[in-house]
Amino acid sequence: MSLFWFPLAISLALLAYHHLVYPLWLRTVPMKPPQPAPADGPWPAVGVVVPAYREAAHIEAMIRQLAALDYPKDRLEILVVCDGSPDDTAVRAHHALAALAGQDHAIRLIDHPINRGKVAVLNDAIAALHAEILVLFDASSIVPADALRRLVPEFRDPGVGVVCPAYGLADGSASGERAYWQYQQAIRRREAAFAAPMGAHGAGYAFRRAAWAPLPAETINDDFVLPMQIVAAGFRLVDRPDVVIGDREIADAGIDRRRRRRLGAGNLQQVLLCHRLLWASGWRMGLLFASGKAFRAIAPLLLLVALAASVGLAVTSKGPLDLVPLAAAEAIGILALLADRLPNGRLRMIAGALRYALGSYFAMARGILDLAIGRFDDDRRKTDRREAGATLVLSPLTRGLKRAFDIAIALLAFLGLLLIGPLIALAIRLDSRGPIFYRQLRVGRALPDRTDLFHLIKFRTMRVDAEAGTGAVWAAKGDPRVTRLGRFLRKTRLDELPQCLNVLRGEMSIVGPRPERPVFFSKLEAEIPFYVERTFGLKPGVTGLAQVSTGYDATIDDVRLKILFDHSYALKVQSPLAWLRTDLAIIAKTFLVMGLGMGR
Repeated sequence: MSLFWFPLAISLALLAYHHLVYPLWLRTVPMKPPQPAPADGPWPAVGVVVPAYREAAHIEAMIRQLAALDYPKDRLEILVVCDGSPDDTAVRAHHALAALAGQDHAIRLIDHPINRGKVAVLNDAIAALHAEILVLFDASSIVPADALRRLVPEFRDPGVGVVCPAYGLADGSASGERAYWQYQQAIRRREAAFAAPMGAHGAGYAFRRAAWAPLPAETINDDFVLPMQIVAAGFRLVDRPDVVIGDREIADAGIDRRRRRRLGAGNLQQVLLCHRLLWASGWRMGLLFASGKAFRAIAPLLLLVALAASVGLAVTSKGPLDLVPLAAAEAIGILALLADRLPNGRLRMIAGALRYALGSYFAMARGILDLAIGRFDDDRRKTDRREAGATLVLSPLTRGLKRAFDIAIALLAFLGLLLIGPLIALAIRLDSRGPIFYRQLRVGRALPDRTDLFHLIKFRTMRVDAEAGTGAVWAAKGDPRVTRLGRFLRKTRLDELPQCLNVLRGEMSIVGPRPERPVFFSKLEAEIPFYVERTFGLKPGVTGLAQVSTGYDATIDDVRLKILFDHSYALKVQSPLAWLRTDLAIIAKTFLVMGLGMGR
């Protein structure tokens, strides 16, 4: 049997689970009758935010809807934020507000001359409002006048953090898109019955401001990340399918492809940003998140793996059975291509859904690839890169992948520690008096509001009284303070094996800048330009480009040289693929250093 059957079977099994087994299982979940919202109580203060970019076709209608909202005006504040649109969105917004002169409304218009990106707009607008309940609408949304009065009472229950209405497609939307959203709405209703629906939709949703935390600057799917971070914090998400927020925008093929590309990148990113849902909010939420979102994030890649395996089977065919997968894929593709030419009926509906699904998956695969190589961009989230770079060295995707990689390597190192650690511990005891492990305070990752400190753990390689007479000094070649066994441990880097515990605790990374001692920090900061920035946004590493390229620090000049390597490393890891190549190369060189005993 060809080896190509294995990846084909695995990818098809996972796709079948996500698209068939999971929805069929959800259908067995008993539906709960809708629970009425608490009826009594005062109307809380509500803030509404409407970000607008390239919305000239919809902004005037949206402002008229906002003015018509049936909610106490003294309890309502509305921000319409025009985000540097190249069209006349802002001009039309000003005209719409001028037409409302003399009417009682709570709308305030903010006009940013430069595009800052949707996430930056949301973070600033939400921070500027002090209302108890906040509501986000897209500028193209169709909002019923009574929407707030029907959504807001849910928050009288203090455990509710997010309330999501249903999503209504614009008239004239493609049949494939309509079928897709009907399927998604059915899934959401079942998820709500089991635990909670996964995320909201951008057309509109409400949330409790006290539960909100600013979104990371690079967030793509804000309508998922924002509400699900609130759920991960312990609040409930309530679905209100009886309240429908519609969408005026009819997505043509180009708009839909861009939207799917954005979703592909965002689906992968949101799994990394909201991974705490796998365990922090109970097993029910964890099951839904894994089955409905984690598998959806990798589904485009699974489809490509299945297609590649089918081609591989056909090329290396050893019998007719090896040709079946590719023939089936071709038949599905032909059916999808002929969707518009089929007569109206069930077959045309299935073909249309297939075409929409396949087109979506390939667009999403492109988004995943763009995100992986660091080329994903979207004018909806075009934040000021200088500002983003000042607070975030690694993109959220790279940071998440690097952390997962760290945990995997650290677990392997921990197994090694369990196997050879007792032998090293015994040898240390026999070689010199003192503890087996050495704990030393080190400077960790630098952030805009703080610099982390942590206790680094190593096998002891020096005498107990090594710095009793000299105080803190750098290690030197042939250092007399190092024990006989310590020289061997340093040359092989085995003394650093316990640092896997620092990595598992999130204090260090496998690869990164060297963690310095605080006692040297102020002196080095004064002597070396840009010294502090070496760990800005980066966790220090067990190994690193500087560590494998130079020896231990003995002088200020040694540190100056390492600074160049540390900053070079930060520039090399801007995208996931660049990070992976760089870290793997450094790890390979680390093993070479260990094998040749090049440490000191």
